[in-house]
Amino acid sequence: MSQILGIDIGGSGIKGAPVDLTSGTLIAERHRIPTPQPSTPQAVALVVRELCEHFGWRDAVGCTFPAVIRGGVALSAANVDKSWIGTNAERVLSEASGLTVRVVNDADAAGLAEARFGAGRGEDGVVMLLTLGTGIGSALLHGGLLVPNTELGHVELNGKELEHYASDKVREDQDLSWKKWAERLSTSLQYLERLFSPDLFILGGGVSKKGDKFLPLLQVKTPVKLAELRNQAGIVGAALYAAGRER
Repeated sequence: MSQILGIDIGGSGIKGAPVDLTSGTLIAERHRIPTPQPSTPQAVALVVRELCEHFGWRDAVGCTFPAVIRGGVALSAANVDKSWIGTNAERVLSEASGLTVRVVNDADAAGLAEARFGAGRGEDGVVMLLTLGTGIGSALLHGGLLVPNTELGHVELNGKELEHYASDKVREDQDLSWKKWAERLSTSLQYLERLFSPDLFILGGGVSKKGDKFLPLLQVKTPVKLAELRNQAGIVGAALYAAGRER
């Protein structure tokens, strides 16, 4: 299977495109549909079906989802309706689309994509991706093998979760200078260094577009790179996951 439809489910938009698994490129223009409100399982499933029909898709599908996913079941729900918690997301989306759908945590999907086609290409050691946005998402890979659902944004440092200390939202809400925020981010990365001894950090999320503002200010021993795939990472990673390329 060389092509799979990847769909990235987010709190404000659901977007997808077929992915060439050899090159990691989209083989059609990405199509986006606003996330329904409320974003219940049934409502989101109808959008996933609409995206499959838009591309005339009749094969396997991969979907990201903003939640801890275990055995296809959503164990949490970030920026989507809480009725997802405890729902078998793979079953709901498969039944609605009539296709085989695999579901993966959104940060894990980005990590898979970056490890295979982006900033982590060729790195055989421990790669840690952090998405810096409203919160902090994470993906951990070793030798290209995904360790799912790490949720490192919830690790506590000095009595605060990392995402309440060093997310991009915190930077904006507290009007932190780039220097001050880089100090917080450095402290967070140093803590993760002590816990995991990674060979590479990859920083993603919207703030990665402004890497020149903070990357030179970081003080960590581990090499740090900016994510390369940006808005395509979720779609590409979802397709890789559906193809069984998380192994």
